[in-house]
Amino acid sequence: MTDPIPYRFAPTHHAGELARLYAALPPATRTENAITIAGRLFRRRHHGSLFFADLVDETGQIQILADAQTKEFQGLTTTVIGTWIGITGHLVTTRRGELSIQVSSWLVLACCQRPFPDTWHGVVDSETRYRERYLDLWVNPASRRTLRMRFELVATLRETLTARGFLEVETPIFHPMKGGAAARPFVTHHNALETDLTLRVAPELYLKRLIVGGFEKVYEIGRVFRNEGLSSRHNPEFTSLELYEAYADYGDMMTLTEHLVYEAAVRLTGSPLVAFGGRLLDLTPPWQRTGMLDLVSAHIGSPVTTATRLEDLQDAAARLGVKVPDNAGPGGVIAEIYEQCVEHHLVGPVFVCDYPREVSPLARRHRDDPLLAERFEAVVAGTELANAFSELQDAADQEIQLRQQAERHASGDEEAMTLDEDYVRALQIGLPPTGGLGIGIDRLAMLLTGSQAIRDVIAFPTLRPVRAHQVTAVSDPATD
Repeated sequence: MTDPIPYRFAPTHHAGELARLYAALPPATRTENAITIAGRLFRRRHHGSLFFADLVDETGQIQILADAQTKEFQGLTTTVIGTWIGITGHLVTTRRGELSIQVSSWLVLACCQRPFPDTWHGVVDSETRYRERYLDLWVNPASRRTLRMRFELVATLRETLTARGFLEVETPIFHPMKGGAAARPFVTHHNALETDLTLRVAPELYLKRLIVGGFEKVYEIGRVFRNEGLSSRHNPEFTSLELYEAYADYGDMMTLTEHLVYEAAVRLTGSPLVAFGGRLLDLTPPWQRTGMLDLVSAHIGSPVTTATRLEDLQDAAARLGVKVPDNAGPGGVIAEIYEQCVEHHLVGPVFVCDYPREVSPLARRHRDDPLLAERFEAVVAGTELANAFSELQDAADQEIQLRQQAERHASGDEEAMTLDEDYVRALQIGLPPTGGLGIGIDRLAMLLTGSQAIRDVIAFPTLRPVRAHQVTAVSDPATD
């Protein structure tokens, strides 16, 4: 039996390309330019003896027309909406000036065996949009534009970092223990080795091993996994950019952060001004810099320093309704007040600097106050966009910090880190002064595309399981 579907097809053009090349073609013009194009068939209609439809491909859409009375094209008038077709014809414009292809031959490239949603109204059910993203991308052009910009963002960051001398590297996704960030991990089991492994919550400790090994500027763009809930800003599987630069500190990371974001905005949107959440944000450097202690002091209404008594901080937290872990010291209470009461009010872009050392176990002590760490977070529109340190170099100090984390983990804190003795041994070999930076790619994509939900910038986000009684049919098929 001969398969009627061809094994390959060779388009000569795309719809968007034709729109650009022939934008100035006058109405009622027929060219002798033979065009071969492929895409999905949408929105067909009749006008007298002529059949019209839209052919949509990755770049846009173009009208096709044919004589509906001829035997060769009668099948085109009854082809299921959403079917992939390939056509060859001549480029023309209608009397109204619409660019079209007058079909001389056509064939089916893939049958559409399910009803397609109404392409005029798109997929309006949010569950269908995310569970059947392949439908959403066709009938909601904004979804495809958003994801395209997200993918182009990654390419832009790579180009920018390469131009600045950074080398893209790869580090393990399976880790023998959790480290590099405070987060609950996913745990899996390796049968051959008969051991449990965790999916990485951050690539940090391996990237810094590369700096110890002699690489001076490295970065990795890749998936990280955190066993946490779903929200408008959280997906358990997400993409991060982490980079490390020898001989740099967190001040250098601030400069690098604002320039990476600025250059991405200009490349992808044409401007450093981005609209997000009803506000127009200016990403032009330099960004505001402010201390966490200053922000918390302003919110409480009285000065807060690293010398403020724990009891006074706990009283302030209680007045504000801030929940604080039982084992939190002064730095932990300050950080909780900031995160629960202050951060979401910041418009920014702003660098919130100098975190308490207590909540920054991988960061170097502040050169002016040993109870603070040289750490910042970049906050835009109330959301953390980036996190960076002057990296802790001292092996003995790092071992103390990690042992304290391990004790918290043993006492039930599932987000606390564990002791990575090999990383401590690496530091004993010597880590030069190093600046480290992590940027959440998904959140940056949200900012640049104006998306309010992280699911909009992830092609296939994590979703709650579908129960049998929840399965529904695809929404109404498109009609002529």
